[in-house]
Amino acid sequence: MELYNSLKKIDAHMHYNCSRSALLDQAYSEGFDLVSINTEVPFFPPLEEQENIVFSFKDRDEQRLHHLTTFSVDRWGEENWEQDALDQIQEGLANGAVGVKVWKNIGMTLQDEKDNFVMIDNPSFDSLFDYCERERVPVLGHLGEPKNCWLPLEEMTVKSDKDYFSKHPEYHMYLHPGYPSYDKQIEARNNRLEKHPELRFVGAHLASLEWSVDRVAAWLDRFPNTAVDLAERICHLQHQAITDWQKVRDFVYAYRDRIIYGSDIIDDGSKQPKEIKERILEKWRSHWQFFSTQDKMKVPKVEDSFRGLDLEESVLENIYLDNALRWYPKLKNMS
Repeated sequence: MELYNSLKKIDAHMHYNCSRSALLDQAYSEGFDLVSINTEVPFFPPLEEQENIVFSFKDRDEQRLHHLTTFSVDRWGEENWEQDALDQIQEGLANGAVGVKVWKNIGMTLQDEKDNFVMIDNPSFDSLFDYCERERVPVLGHLGEPKNCWLPLEEMTVKSDKDYFSKHPEYHMYLHPGYPSYDKQIEARNNRLEKHPELRFVGAHLASLEWSVDRVAAWLDRFPNTAVDLAERICHLQHQAITDWQKVRDFVYAYRDRIIYGSDIIDDGSKQPKEIKERILEKWRSHWQFFSTQDKMKVPKVEDSFRGLDLEESVLENIYLDNALRWYPKLKNMS
């Protein structure tokens, strides 16, 4: 734990959805900066409130809570929607956002007047991505879902997916066969990247290719201006490490400059401060154990035991600090 205690770290994917300081206080004690990802989730606070929560901490002596902005698709298709969305992006960036988030509602719930699903490669988003590409604004894309989303609950590979999709059947695509397929989600995202080869793009949640490190590697090779974050998908690496530990470890070494740490913790005020602090501490310590040791481990999200990846210090520094600074350059001026 000596390196853990001495290394400055960034949790580059979490959701700070209430104004209390519990998570931030825990981050101070553990040496983390936090990046809160503003997202148009129906059960999250409104986007303006999410941004105001981040602003409420700006007067602290040392600001270590940062954020990504986003745009609303509520009025998609109406006159002036594109300009309004661009205005939202520019306002968020002017207010200190380090990048822009796009979410799975594009491709999974948003529909046009003929009830066709609107995918991320729809021309209505061209001007937004043109702007981000031209201005070198990083985009974090949660597009599509884990491949488990298209399976029945009992066939899903990790418990976290079983838990999430049992609670959110509206996103469990196995129950909605008329919705766009997993492959269609990935294809639409890749079409968008083909159209914007200079865009700095981070594929959230291992780019929705979490089920196969080979597939993640192929995607990173195909799109050289991309990276991936680990938010809520470390368990998928652990699942693969059960049967092919060396492949997982080799993948991390090969793409050490393009993997960004994130926990995906959400603080919405529903848990007591002590409980949310204990929860994030357990996540941070367990993830560090997986990446930094050879310990045989067992975690609730994965059925069988596996070994830690025992990564070198320089690789841990890449994943926990350097890559977030590289892919979200504005963090360098704020930390």
